[in-house]
Amino acid sequence: MAFTLALRRRFVADHFHDLPGFVEARHGHNWELEATASLGSEAEEGAFAAALDAWVADVDYRLLNDLPALAGRNPTAELLAQRALEHLRGAGLDARAVKVREKANYWALCRSGNAR
Repeated sequence: MAFTLALRRRFVADHFHDLPGFVEARHGHNWELEATASLGSEAEEGAFAAALDAWVADVDYRLLNDLPALAGRNPTAELLAQRALEHLRGAGLDARAVKVREKANYWALCRSGNAR
């Protein structure tokens, strides 16, 4: 029986914006990520959690601008949500959506093409 599972993770990271039209000095956030995946069985929960934890480990306590996966882009909540979703799908998961909260009143949601 398939079901949808959502997992949340928190991480701390700094970033700055330096592209034309969007410039902002280096600052940090206590980010929150919520990822949703469709799983075929409870046995897949471990793989989902491990893939999510691996992505968070790559960004936690980092300057996001220094990450090769974000090179040349302003590391916004929108971009982080997109990259996290791509990471989960690349791990073979049926990831449906990733929501990244930058602050209490600002978040971005990225959905896969097959999300309902």
